[in-house]
Amino acid sequence: PPFDHHYIYHPAWAARILAQTRPQYHVDISSILSFSTIVSAFVPVRFYDYRPAVVKLNNLESGFADLKQLNFPDNSIPSLSCMHTIEHIGLGRYGDEIDPQGDIKSINELKRILQRGGNMLFVTPVGRSRIEFNAHRIYSYEQITEYFSPLTLKEFSLIPDKGGIISNADPGLVKEQEYGCGCFWFKK
Repeated sequence: PPFDHHYIYHPAWAARILAQTRPQYHVDISSILSFSTIVSAFVPVRFYDYRPAVVKLNNLESGFADLKQLNFPDNSIPSLSCMHTIEHIGLGRYGDEIDPQGDIKSINELKRILQRGGNMLFVTPVGRSRIEFNAHRIYSYEQITEYFSPLTLKEFSLIPDKGGIISNADPGLVKEQEYGCGCFWFKK
């Protein structure tokens, strides 16, 4: 049966990195909830969302977070993810206020709270840069690496339009995508 390649492969990509890095705990902000529930089987997870989830599992905590104003101290989170979320911020799709800079404000918050030496897993649609109001934004590879500067890109993987996943993908492939999915592993 057909399935949504973005939502099958990006959580699998991120879970494999966490299985490799084995952080003491992981903070996820507003990614698909099933990612946090599954990863909590082997890494304690703190899940935060604008609409907090009421899920009761050991190794899983849940709370409120506004990506444009995260309530965490600077350089405090050693392992962080925000996947398939930023592209929606500020477009009003989920009841949030219209804010054309909402995505940039949120990225700056993620960079601020990531601990020095920490890992961030970031996933977003990639291809020809544009806004499909009020659904989402699609970014170029260059936009994302620029927005996350001065973080170091440790790995880039791509879920191309045709499906599947390309590990350690050639960033040039992004230009060929209409609605690909970029998986970025950054280190601070």
